[in-house]
Amino acid sequence: MFVDKVKISVKAGDGGNGCCSFRREKFIPKGGPDGGDGGDGGNIIIQATTSEQSLIDLLYNRHYTAQRGPNGRGKDLHGRKADDITIKVPVGTIITDSDSGEPVADLNEDGATACVARGGRGGRGNARFATSTNRAPRQCEAGGDGEERLLSLELKTIADIGLVGYPNAGKSTLLRAVSQARPKVAPYPFTTLQPVVGVVDLPDYGRLTVADIPGLIDGAHANVGLGHAFLKHIERTYVLLFVLDAAGTDGRNPVEDLRHLRSELELYMRGLSKRPAIIVANKCDLPESAGNIAELREALKSEPIEIIEISAEKHQLGDLIPRLAEKVKESSRGIFF
Repeated sequence: MFVDKVKISVKAGDGGNGCCSFRREKFIPKGGPDGGDGGDGGNIIIQATTSEQSLIDLLYNRHYTAQRGPNGRGKDLHGRKADDITIKVPVGTIITDSDSGEPVADLNEDGATACVARGGRGGRGNARFATSTNRAPRQCEAGGDGEERLLSLELKTIADIGLVGYPNAGKSTLLRAVSQARPKVAPYPFTTLQPVVGVVDLPDYGRLTVADIPGLIDGAHANVGLGHAFLKHIERTYVLLFVLDAAGTDGRNPVEDLRHLRSELELYMRGLSKRPAIIVANKCDLPESAGNIAELREALKSEPIEIIEISAEKHQLGDLIPRLAEKVKESSRGIFF
């Protein structure tokens, strides 16, 4: 099961109490104060890692509480700092405070961390209060409270390329053809139920990551259809790859499909449809594709956008991968998220 949104509660550990104690040693009648400090409470830390692909672990464990710091003791024994709790999440997770709505952190790199709740500070023992005029202080401090908050975590997949298209256009088949990812494919709409990220190996030992999201339908920006919840997974991509059914096997028209797809992207997030893009005319091995591709090229002759004819099922990809590598290299010089 793929989970990309979840709420969790976190409670950092309280600080340990300071100790009020006096030395009692043989032949030393006035030993003086020796109460130690309490230890600091444990922090709650969230860390991004490439080993996680979903927030599903947090779905079943929504409450995290760190240990409190140990109390101070006599003989100047200080409590140690309590252990931190580290929560692993996928790269691309955005953390927001649920109560205030303020952003807490955007973990968009492997290994990035955010301390979302700090442990309480340990209280001071009475030895800390000794002065030249107060040699036997009897006061000590209680430990501070650890932070407690309710957090919303949302995963936005980070990939170089985002596949955009209608159901049954061949996006998953294309992902299987260019990478080792194995999304489910079948000759019916809405086969893909969750985003899938594949890695494309390049001849120069480079890599491209490609995100395949469930197919979009008209009104997707307004929570219509299956793909509406997954539009956010293409927000961070450098290049959009529009996958069109050139053969029109479901009675579709590639020109109209492209127009509607662009409209849905723009309505969802302004400027998203203007992202650098390449159009893939899939299923070009079928005889019905010739007329549709000619119509598509005629409709886009005034636009500087590249159209590549492929057959993902037959693994006839032409120069698609080299062109994608070049496009990503050009586009990644800017910042799109």
